[in-house]
Amino acid sequence: MDVSIVIVNFNTKDFLKKCLLSIFKFTKGIKFEVIVVDNLSSDSSIEMLRKDFREVKVIENKDNLGFGTGNNQGAKIAVGRYLCFLNPDVILTENSLEKMFKKLGKNTEIAVCGPKILNPEKVVQQSVGFFPDLPQVFWWMTFIDDLPFGKLLKPYHVDHDSFYQKEQEVDWVTGAAMMVRREVFEKVSGFDEKIFLYGEEVELCYRIKKDGFKILYFPDTKVIHIGQASTNGNIVAITGEYKAVLYFYEKYKSIYAKLFAYLLLELGALARILIFGFLKGNSKLLKAYWEAFCHPAKLTLTS
Repeated sequence: MDVSIVIVNFNTKDFLKKCLLSIFKFTKGIKFEVIVVDNLSSDSSIEMLRKDFREVKVIENKDNLGFGTGNNQGAKIAVGRYLCFLNPDVILTENSLEKMFKKLGKNTEIAVCGPKILNPEKVVQQSVGFFPDLPQVFWWMTFIDDLPFGKLLKPYHVDHDSFYQKEQEVDWVTGAAMMVRREVFEKVSGFDEKIFLYGEEVELCYRIKKDGFKILYFPDTKVIHIGQASTNGNIVAITGEYKAVLYFYEKYKSIYAKLFAYLLLELGALARILIFGFLKGNSKLLKAYWEAFCHPAKLTLTS
């Protein structure tokens, strides 16, 4: 088996069906299997899989165990030499899996490969970046990486479209669509299951790079990603990412670095409350960043 495709599903039946249809339509030239890990969906996802995709392996969890844990479950029963983690709201439009498979096969130094990701309007999505060290967190919280010269930096989130036009090494690629060498994934013990959702791919890539491997952004192929299909939009995404960054500092950085990162995140949240909430009148973003401002205080800053 060349590639094992692992999809963690939570109440995204309609998206999941489109994802699976696109996989079987476009994936050619490789031997592959599909594993769906369902986190106690209540939208008839399991019934749909049993009816329409009997060739798919299904793991039925009795609780919502999160993204990282679900992917680890799928990886444990996978038999492919490569693991391809896909979100259920990703749609293939070409033979992307074969292209990534061949790319990884040509260079054993590359352990992780991520494609160009577009939104449904075919606009480039932020999907890669660099580890959230203190300069990256500072640029992120002060909007410096959004400025025109931000393309010269190595920001936590790369949002300049010009960056996404060429193949290059990065620190992390999004877990929405990533292919990983199975032996490397197993060597670093997979996803950190303490991270429920958001930031798990950053932490995984950190351990993989520490082990001497490269992470590659590979724009020679592209996929469509709907985004936030199984979550409550901005609030879950923003608060989840803030907590993930603080967990990263809890795990890998000094107490002083953790404290400084904590202060930067709090100041950044306050700035966004002012800009997006009060000046622009966006009640959803106001609520999201208020939650982000409150959540970091609940995390300890012990060494």
